[in-house]
Formats: sequence, structure tokens, C-alpha cells
Amino acid sequence: MPTLLWNLYRMMLFTYPREFRLAYGREMERLFREQYRDAARTRGVMRFMIHHLADWLSTSVRERAAAVASLITTARKSAPRGSVAEWSVTILIYLFATTTLVQAYVIPTGSMEKTLLVGDHMLVDRTAFGTPGALSRHFMPYRDVQRGDIVAILYPEDTSKTFVKRVIGLPGDRIHLVNKQVIRNGHALIEPYTQHVDPAIDPYRDDFPLAPSVFTSSRGQDMFEHHVANGEVVVPPDTLFVMGDNRDNSSDSRYWGFVPRSYVVGKPLVIYWSFDAPTADLEHWSIAHLADVTEHFFTKTRWNRMFVIPRAQQAGDGGPR
Repeated sequence: MPTLLWNLYRMMLFTYPREFRLAYGREMERLFREQYRDAARTRGVMRFMIHHLADWLSTSVRERAAAVASLITTARKSAPRGSVAEWSVTILIYLFATTTLVQAYVIPTGSMEKTLLVGDHMLVDRTAFGTPGALSRHFMPYRDVQRGDIVAILYPEDTSKTFVKRVIGLPGDRIHLVNKQVIRNGHALIEPYTQHVDPAIDPYRDDFPLAPSVFTSSRGQDMFEHHVANGEVVVPPDTLFVMGDNRDNSSDSRYWGFVPRSYVVGKPLVIYWSFDAPTADLEHWSIAHLADVTEHFFTKTRWNRMFVIPRAQQAGDGGPR
């Protein structure tokens, strides 16, 4: 095992509370060595590192939270000097991890229900589609985006924002909707991951693409003008057509057009925490939201969604249409 990787892992172990390290540290080190050897044999080292990083982010935060709760319960007025040092290392490693390999993200809206809920906090794997370049391709086979993938993307209308959507169309695909039914390349899709909450038919939304509307952005207008043929959207090269799983309540490619392939950030890796909070609190962090989390952490946390892995799912073929 490379010395740098081993030293990094031991630094990560240092971020756990001392009692936890004494109880489980040696066993965790042994498992890490064994799993690394297995990953090296199958050239899956990068994937191995990402999954260990996700596990560390979730479990170290949980154990730290438990340690802090214990301190509060016993009314200790100051933390030991060693605890301060441990927290410092934890923060430094978090900063490294969340700017290179993974990105923390919270779902602020319901556009991906029933797959992802408002308040799901998750880690996005930035190496999933080979984004780091040669390093990723060396350690694991390169995999491009596929239909059915759930992807984190830069919002084409404002790249300071990150959206999460499902890939419906790849370059060359012909897509249209009839009465909410997605038809791709002449075949109706069977999509068990979607939900429809509005029984009414919105012609623009549900019989897409008919004609632009007041909700169509400038990028969407360009899609209608240059990439619609015979009543179908034709996905151009180096772009994706994406939609939310909550089809009646999703801002997606129907309204703002295609997503450049280069805008794909990665794919959701794991939900590490889910907290029942309104969209406004999640989009704009405030003292009131912090107070809500502090007061209702245990009652509003969706414990059944902890460590859920959002998985890609291919649509079934409902036959020619």
C-alpha cells in the first residue's frame, strides 16, 4: 500500500473521538489494508477511496456529534486541548475532501421526488465520470454518462447553482411527450422512478414540445428554434436532456434546454443525513434554521434515509409509439 495513502487514512482515523479509536481503530486499519489489496487486484483503487471517504465523512460526523452531546450532557464548560486538535484535523481533511473528490450538496426542492426528498444531504462523487482526468482513468475504467443516471449538474442558466436531475436523452436521441408519457426514439418509456402529482394536463409540460411559452428560458427558446424536428427534440452533440423524477413539478430541460456535457459535476454517492425542512431554509441558511436543527435534530431527521444510495435506473421499453 502506498505510504501516502496509509498516512492519510490514519489521519482520517484521528478525527474520530479517542474512545472510538481505542475500541475500533485497529480493526478498522486491518479491514482497510485487506480491502485495499482486493481493490488493487481489480484496478478499483479510486472507487475504493471514494467509498471509504464517504463512509468516513458520515461516521466521523456521527461519532463527533455523539461526543459533543456527551459533553453537553455532563455540563463540561470547556473541551480538552486534545479534542480541539482533533477537530482542527477533521476540518482540514473535510476541506480537502470536499474540494477534490466529493462535494456535499443538499436537495432544496421537490423536483426529484420520489427518488430524492427535500432536505436530503448527500455526497456527490466528482470522479464518477472520469472528471479528474488521467488520475481517475488510471485507477478505474472510464465511464461516460448513460441514460437513467442521476447526475449533479451546473444549472445552465446560473452555473453558481448545482441541480440534480436524471438523464433522459443522450446526443442524437429524439424525445417528445404525449399526455405525460416520455417517448424516446419512437419507444414509450416505462419509468417506475417517476411520480405525477397533478392530474391535470399542461400542454407545454405534458405534450412537449409544442411551442415555447412564457416559462421557456432563452436557452429553451434556442432549443425550440434549432433542435426540434417533426415534433421531437433532437439532442445535439456534447449535451444531455435531463428531467426531474417529479415530472409535474420540475424545472428541467423542457424549460431551459440542454445541459452541456462539461457541466456534469458527478453523481450522488450517498445520503449522509436527511432533515425535514422547508425549501426556503435550505436555499438560504439562517440563524432560525440553525435553531430549528438544534432543537429538532432527532425528531426531524429522517433516520430511514441515512446512508441511502441513490442509484441509476434504466427506463423500460414500453414498445413503439
